[in-house]
Amino acid sequence: MQFNAGKILLLTTVLFVSACQRLPVPGSAQADPAKRGQKQAAGTYGPPVTLGTIRNSSVTESSGLVASRSMPGSYWTHNDSGDGPYLYAIAATGESRGVLKVTGALAIDWEDIAAGPGPMANKSYLYVGDIGDNNSVRTEIVVYRVPEPGSIDTKSTKAKPQLSAPAEAFHLRYPDGSHDAEALLVHPTTGDLYIVTKVAFASPGVYKAAAPLNAGKVTMLTRVGELKLPSLFGGIITGGDISPDGTRVALCDYFGGYEAVLPKSSKAFDDIWKERFVSINLGKQKQREGIAYRLDGKALLTTSEGVSSPVIEVVRR
Repeated sequence: MQFNAGKILLLTTVLFVSACQRLPVPGSAQADPAKRGQKQAAGTYGPPVTLGTIRNSSVTESSGLVASRSMPGSYWTHNDSGDGPYLYAIAATGESRGVLKVTGALAIDWEDIAAGPGPMANKSYLYVGDIGDNNSVRTEIVVYRVPEPGSIDTKSTKAKPQLSAPAEAFHLRYPDGSHDAEALLVHPTTGDLYIVTKVAFASPGVYKAAAPLNAGKVTMLTRVGELKLPSLFGGIITGGDISPDGTRVALCDYFGGYEAVLPKSSKAFDDIWKERFVSINLGKQKQREGIAYRLDGKALLTTSEGVSSPVIEVVRR
């Protein structure tokens, strides 16, 4: 995310309101732990724990995060705008595990990364969302798909990266004009692609590109939902992920996280967008923009923009 004057003013206002919001009001849910528990379903996740910090000095703005499917225990992250088409492999504790350059991709405003299926059965693919649009002027956005490597040279660096297989570029268009977005999600079974827009003091929209995706044409996204989040600030969503079993959705913003669970009675995944999102305490980070389920789905990890970003984990009870 890049800040212009308007964005800075907005964030200043949000931070001021956030500080005011922390003051407990007698009789409110904030002042009464029991009411607060009812409102936020306290206990779903344990307290936030810092596992380490990202140690690759090339990662200065961790804008997206996803658990590797082919290298258990590793995660992929990437920088925001201003970097090239590089994916950085890290451990949960932040140690560098190598750098992958996405062949054939451009990096205008990379905002999130997801993992999911693709054209080859039993193969994991990485999806990188070049979906940022601070001024809402882009007529098209792009999502790149590349096969996830089975291993990576741990000595590879940004100066000498490992090269990926050629990436496919999916050009997408919103049906109702341009939107800024920083959350890209891919269903782990169907491969359907979702984008959640970023809006302040309003409800974010959910847009879908159903699989199979076609790199040979511009795909018109379908609006499939509008989220009501338990946040004073509306939908300043900066990252998202779908659990590996396809039953939960996690989103984050600068102040915390949110999760919805698909009812067992539902036959369609898109029913989840109608569910109530519950607040999650993700701890304090400078500018949280990455969130990912752990590969076993039993925890969430988050990262932030800034050098040496902390990697924070919350474990599901």
